[in-house]
Amino acid sequence: MGKLLWKPSKERAERTNMHQFLNFVNKRFDQRLIDYSSLYHWSIEHIPEFWASMWKFAGIKASKPYDEIIDDVSKMPGAKWFSGARLNFAENLLRYRDDRTALIFKGEDRVDRRLSYAELYEAVAGVAESLRNADVQVGDRVVGFMPNMPETIIAMLAATSIGATWSSCSPDFGIKGVLDRFGQIQPKVLFTADGYFFKGKWIDSIGRISSILEELHSIEKVVVVPYMEERPDINGLLNATLYQDFKSTKPHLDIDFEQLPFDHPLYIMYSSGTTGLPKCMVQGAGGILVHHLKELMLHTDLKREDTIFYFTTCGWMMWNWLVSSLAVGATLVLFDGNPFHPNPGALWKIAQDEKISIFGTSAGYIAALQNAGEKPAQTYDLSSLRTVLSTGSPLSKEGFEYIYQEIGSDLQLASISGGTDLNGCFALGNPMGPVYSGELQCRGLAMKVMAFDEKGNSIVNRQGELVCTAPFPSMPIYFWNDPDGKKYHEAYFDVYPNIWRHGDYIRITEQGGVVIYGRSDATLNPGGVRIGTAEIYRQVDRIKAVEDAIVVGQRWKGDVRVVLFVRMSEAHRLTDDLVNEIKHLIRTNVSPRHVPELILAVPDIPYTHNMKKVELAVKKVIHNQPVLNKDALKNPEALEYYENIKELQAE
Repeated sequence: MGKLLWKPSKERAERTNMHQFLNFVNKRFDQRLIDYSSLYHWSIEHIPEFWASMWKFAGIKASKPYDEIIDDVSKMPGAKWFSGARLNFAENLLRYRDDRTALIFKGEDRVDRRLSYAELYEAVAGVAESLRNADVQVGDRVVGFMPNMPETIIAMLAATSIGATWSSCSPDFGIKGVLDRFGQIQPKVLFTADGYFFKGKWIDSIGRISSILEELHSIEKVVVVPYMEERPDINGLLNATLYQDFKSTKPHLDIDFEQLPFDHPLYIMYSSGTTGLPKCMVQGAGGILVHHLKELMLHTDLKREDTIFYFTTCGWMMWNWLVSSLAVGATLVLFDGNPFHPNPGALWKIAQDEKISIFGTSAGYIAALQNAGEKPAQTYDLSSLRTVLSTGSPLSKEGFEYIYQEIGSDLQLASISGGTDLNGCFALGNPMGPVYSGELQCRGLAMKVMAFDEKGNSIVNRQGELVCTAPFPSMPIYFWNDPDGKKYHEAYFDVYPNIWRHGDYIRITEQGGVVIYGRSDATLNPGGVRIGTAEIYRQVDRIKAVEDAIVVGQRWKGDVRVVLFVRMSEAHRLTDDLVNEIKHLIRTNVSPRHVPELILAVPDIPYTHNMKKVELAVKKVIHNQPVLNKDALKNPEALEYYENIKELQAE
């Protein structure tokens, strides 16, 4: 068990939505549940009753009630949820239409814009009217190549209000990366901005959009949102119009929310695409809605009076997750740009000024703050902050302790983990429970998550494969261009029949928490012993001279040897003394088997656009195998540093 870092007071725990829900279940089903553990076990043993309760507790708006909660709780994939129900995703997110602030946009260029719930509804109504006039039909695809700004949310809500399916990429994607995604789904309408800001520079998007349109022939209308200029020149773009000219200006428009089945396609999300074309995962409207509301209302304790922020782009599922906060009526803070511009405290200044109560970010950002020596609580007033969320990669124990030392001592740190595939989490926060260093607080309600050993046995307090042994509503309804379901089955169900294998290496603790050890496909196997990469990263993160690192296993003399690549901080270099210090730290705090046989300095570490290290790509390069889709990487040029390294060559 990790070090106890925080525990809510009895009064705080009893004020949570989770506690209210526990009482709701007790009353509804004549139970005597007393804490999260008992609620969790009830939820996985009574999955249909749990989701029906969540539907009621969240106040899901539906024009027609469901006939059946689930047809077969033992069927995975393919279980049908809430059959008979008719609803609209956007209508649930636009249930509030008052003067409370819905969106605050903070751009890196210091722009500051605000929309009330009434103004948001009016803007969505205008765009929805224009999409209908552009002959967008139920099931058509509408896509965004957009910064994280209000118009992206407006376009998504407008599209989904009329039954179209939404998909998005952030504007830092390259042309091929966009075509690899949008080219598969053949969208009818494309929303884009004229550009975006990053590290104080204007970066133009019009030129790339022109190149994309040369290949993407399904696009019938391009809507350009001015960001860099008031009226950018769009004469070179076929079928393009400016946002203000596209949006209907008819006064007092009402949105005609299309009433659709529970599993109507809402989002198309993408796998990272590092091993070939990205898989296009189609997610259902009702499943995403009820799953997000469970995670936001119960696990995040989001309430109407909250101001919630997540540092994300529109190409990461955390954007979709954040936007669902509108259904709770909270205030969303959107940021687009570099989080260290003009200084490492940029986001904490926003947290102070906007009185953010729930602050979400990535483990990588927290590590970067640590390396920069940033102490936000000493510089900014963070008294409004109640919860910090972290995801994207495992947060080190030092990262946990840094939050409590330098951000705030009385807050819930919820390290969360799931995936784009489910647009949500398998393990996440429990606002009624304690926080232990290095440990995710709990498995998600009604998520029958286990750790399996090599023989498929459920294990506790030992490392194993993350599996989910019962269906959940936000599972992809299908993959695009996968008529027989073969790709879908191969992605999750080819190892354990009828059981979702996620590809993470975890340990479930005796108190029900979860420790993440990294991707199981990147697990190291020296001497046949499985080692999670996160265990090594946690130690390397403690070395201030090392800015970043990536670890892989190299086939070597009939076995596997562990190779650690490090990117050094400015003004530091990799010396023999530092190599020995790193090895000693890993040997002492983890085990001798974890100690890398080689530690080598590199100028850069490759990442996906979602800021995940790509160990598999590095592993392929050092084994002289092709990396099929470098466009899935944010910095593909980094892979060149791993080619033909003399220390990796056999004698």
